[in-house]
This record gives sequence, C-alpha cells and structure tokens, in this order.
Amino acid sequence: MVRSIVGANWGDEGKGKITDVLAERSDVVVRFQGGANAGHTIINNYGKFALHLLPSGVFHQNIANIIGPGVALDIEKLLAEYDSVVQRGVPNPKLYISDRAQVMLPYHVDFDRYEEERLGKAGFGSTKSGIAPFYGDKYLKIGIQVCQIYDEEILRQRLSSAVEQKNVTLSNLYHKPPIDLEALIAHVKTLGERIRPMVIDTTLYLHKALKEGKTVLLEGQLGSLRDPDHGIYPYTTSSSPLAGYGTVGAGVPASAIKDVYCVTKAYSSCVGAGPFTTELFGDEAKELRDRGGDAGEYGATTGRPRRVGWFDAVATRYGCMVQGATEAVLTNLDVLGYLDQIPVCTAYEVDGKTITDFPSTPTLMRCKPVYTLLPGWKCDVRGVTEWDKLPENCKNYIAFIEKELQVPIHMISTGPKREEMLYR
Repeated sequence: MVRSIVGANWGDEGKGKITDVLAERSDVVVRFQGGANAGHTIINNYGKFALHLLPSGVFHQNIANIIGPGVALDIEKLLAEYDSVVQRGVPNPKLYISDRAQVMLPYHVDFDRYEEERLGKAGFGSTKSGIAPFYGDKYLKIGIQVCQIYDEEILRQRLSSAVEQKNVTLSNLYHKPPIDLEALIAHVKTLGERIRPMVIDTTLYLHKALKEGKTVLLEGQLGSLRDPDHGIYPYTTSSSPLAGYGTVGAGVPASAIKDVYCVTKAYSSCVGAGPFTTELFGDEAKELRDRGGDAGEYGATTGRPRRVGWFDAVATRYGCMVQGATEAVLTNLDVLGYLDQIPVCTAYEVDGKTITDFPSTPTLMRCKPVYTLLPGWKCDVRGVTEWDKLPENCKNYIAFIEKELQVPIHMISTGPKREEMLYR
C-alpha cells in the first residue's frame, strides 16, 4: 500500500512532523520531487532538525529511505545533511538513491542566483538552490543522471555539450567567467564515488516491497499552489508537488496509492512570491509569525520570514481537491489561542462578484478576502491529545474548517513535538 503526504497550500504546512509520525507505521519513505530548496522541520528525542533532502523516515532505524528519480539531487548537500544527522546521535539511516535521479550541478545554483539578480524586483522569490535551472536542463535533456556519472565517456560527452551552451549564456547575458569543464568532470566523479554504495534501482526496490505487502510513504515538498500546472504560475516551483506525481517521481503504480494526507495549517503561511489573498502585515503579522511553531514562522531552508495570514478556505479546498485528498491534517492549532476572534476566508471578492472557487493567477491577483469571524478559545491547547479536552470554540473552529474543505480531518497537531498529536 502507498500513502502520500502532501501540502494543501504554498508549502510550509508542517508536513515534516506528520511524515515523521506516519513513518512509524511505514516500511519505506520516499522523497519524490523537489530538492534542497525547502525544508521539513522535525522535533523528536534526538532534537530539532530541518531536513532538506533526506526523507523524514531517517529517524526510524527499521525504515528504508529513498531519494526517487524525480528529485533534484544535490549530492553535496545530501551528504552534509546525512553527516550532520549522524553526528547528533541518530544511528546511520538506511538510505538509497535512485540511479535515475538527476544531479544538481554547481552551475545550476549559479544560474539561479544570476537570474534572480538580473530580474531584481521582478524575480520569482527563488531560494537560489538551482531548482529552476536544474529542471530546465532535465526537460531540455541536457541533465546528468546518477547512472551516467559512472561511465566516463558518457559523462564527458554530456557535460561538454551542456557547458558549451552554458558558457555562451554566462558570457553574453550574465557577464560571468566560463565553467572549467575538466574541474567540473573531476568534481562530479568524486561526488559520484561518495554516494556509490547507496545507488540502486529504487523503482525495482519499491515494486518488490509492494509485492511483499509493505507500506510505502511518499513525502511531498511544498504544496498544491506551487504546482507548475495547477498552482499560482509563474510563482511556482519547477516540479509537481501533487500526490499524483508521486507515481512518476517515486516510481510506484498509481493504483497502489490508497491514502492522500493533505496537510494544512490552522492559519496560512508561505515563503516566496506570488498572490497571497489573506496576507497580514505590520504588527498583526509579526505577532502571528512570532507565535507560529516552535521557532516562529521563518523558513527552514532560508531562514527568511514567512508571509502569514488567516486560514484561506477557498485556496485550501482547491489544494485538497487537486491533491485528491482522502483526509486533511491540521497543524499549528495551538498557535491561535491568543485571539478573541479568528477570521477565516470563506470567499473572494473580485470585480464586484463573490466567488468561492479558486481562480487562475491573473484573477487571483485582483481578489480580496471575504471573512467569516469565529470566536476564539482564549487558552493554550498545546499538547492536548484528546478531542474532549479541547475547548468548545476550538472544536467548532476545526469543524467549520472541515465543512469548508469538504474533506475529513482526523489528525490535528497541537504542538511541534512528535507526541503532540490529537487523533479524532
């Protein structure tokens, strides 16, 4: 059986903790898309961790962790992350890397940075991790798969061709020095040898695991609204964070996916540019941001302040729909205990009309939120793990969101720690 954990919104929904919790009931955890451009924060008995490329199953010794073929594999960052986890007392995780995963190259990161500099205020809010140039090269078919590193003739031929193109752009558009081909080949070969013991045919591994009746957990990065086809294009990522893409990016049969857990916060937050209808500013935003999570609403990868706002039921309902959510998971409920009233966006106003369906980006940029005000519960619910012990107004808030989303909510996070979970 395959389960998928994905984001309903802009990313930053608290998926890392939920993956860590559900990993205990899984045999294999797979990262199926994205790269080191986003992080999953996990707090457990070993401490607090921000994982970027490692699957969130690495804290469980009985679990196989897989980097799927859909991932943007930054080998240096992966190895550094692996070492940092082990150095903090976590036993050596069982990690496998797909031989078909494509490799993030140093020039991908450079080009990402150069382009954001060139665009200036018109930039896309990139994390400058090389993601867009990487996926561009993948679909232009000038990328490098892990398996190609181990054939020097193929590696040299492919990198020579790619570097020829890159150097023209570096010289004429960015006015930067050219790439040293020989140094690049040597660098990639060295990295390839360091991961060689972990490289396998992960697709074959997963199909065998499923035949044996094992449970596979697919871990998505970012969320529905960052999908390049169904999200707020062009303010999106460059790979699909939808559960449906997990069949491709992980290499599992579509018919095997039985559960899709769509994670959303009890309010809204996002890192990156693009329309964000319920966004707050000033002191109101700062208070929500500073109260959010264990260390406030600051990006796990970038450290930059997240944009925050009230819960957007229009966007989240759409996010659950395109994910094919079998249930929604609500996180950061404990953050809202300071409020007398809690606004929930239940519709948008645009061009004199009220709409409840999420529109395409040009229309979305003109939308204003229509709020329903709900009474707050004015107390701390952090660590509450029983439904009957929640204040009545808190239960009503959850029930209201569940009705708006049209998807059941069975799991509710009441704090950042693994054990601070309520099962309804």
